[in-house]
Formats: sequence, structure tokens, C-alpha cells
Amino acid sequence: MRKSAIIAATTAFLLAMPASAEVVESSEHGFTTSDSAAIAAAPRQVWMALIKPGDWWADDHSWSGDASNMSLVPSAGGCFCEKIPGQGDIPLDGSARHAVVVQAIPDKSLRLRGGLGPLQGEPAEGVLTITLEPVDGGTLVEWTYKVGGPMSFEIDMISAAVDGVMSQQLRGLQAHLGALDTDGGGEGD
Repeated sequence: MRKSAIIAATTAFLLAMPASAEVVESSEHGFTTSDSAAIAAAPRQVWMALIKPGDWWADDHSWSGDASNMSLVPSAGGCFCEKIPGQGDIPLDGSARHAVVVQAIPDKSLRLRGGLGPLQGEPAEGVLTITLEPVDGGTLVEWTYKVGGPMSFEIDMISAAVDGVMSQQLRGLQAHLGALDTDGGGEGD
């Protein structure tokens, strides 16, 4: 995909995206996004759903257009990968590696290293850390994505877009299992 097409798609996404969590750090060298969600499920249930991203990841943020093609092997060196089925004149399947697992502690934390989405084509590197903490009636999920290194995007634009996508995926996991109503607000965070 050409850089101009990626920038146009990122801009369109930004305009269509509702307000998300927040970019907690930003500089010319990178950025950090952070979000959390209270989920009405025990840490084991959240863990088991977390390692099956094809059940809750948004289809429009997959290379194949179908998140059910995504898989995650929850062990060091494991792949958060996607099968890209062949179509039409190209009957051969393709694939994409979204990230590699660098830490997996069942029911507690999952850490992945990789450039997600348009960052895959950049020399920048990202680290997604997901932690699970038991709370009364469910699990608090903390979701932090740190990105650093050279990239051709304007930091303010790409950090806001990535923040929105990261929050969308966390909300997908929360919707899949159910939000924990911690303050009567309904969304659970």
C-alpha cells in the first residue's frame, strides 16, 4: 500500500473514530497509548478469550477483512498471526505476523512485540502489554502500547489513530465477555 493511501486511510479513520482513551506520552521518537476496561468475567475467562483474538478483534482491522483468520500462540516466541485466504486468480493463501509474544503469564499478563496495522511497514517497533487484575465481580484489563523508532507518519496523527484502534480492540474484548458496571456508568471503566 502506498504511503499516500495509508495516510488517507488513517485520516479517514481518525475522523470516523469516537473519542478513545488517551495518548499518555508523545515525542518525536514515539508515543504510548493506554486504556483500561472492567470486564464481567474472571481472569481465566478473560485470558482464554484474549488468546483467541479472532473471536473479538474488529474485522476492519485485519489484513484479510475477517478477524476469524487471526490466531495467537500464548508462549514466548508465539505468533499473533493471520491467515490471508487466496482469492480469484491467486488461490494460494497468504499470511501476516502482527506481533510476536515475548511474555505470557496465564491469567495475569500478555506482552507482544510488533508494529500493528500501518506500523508494520515502518522501522518503528511497538510493545503491547496487557495485564489482568482480579477485581470484585470480574477483571480489570490494562492495555498499553508503546511505539518508538523511525516512522514516516506525523506522530500526532498516527498516535491518535493507533490509540483509537487499540481502544476499539479492548472494547471488542469487553463486549465479547461483558462490561463490569463498576460505577453505574454502563461501559465498565
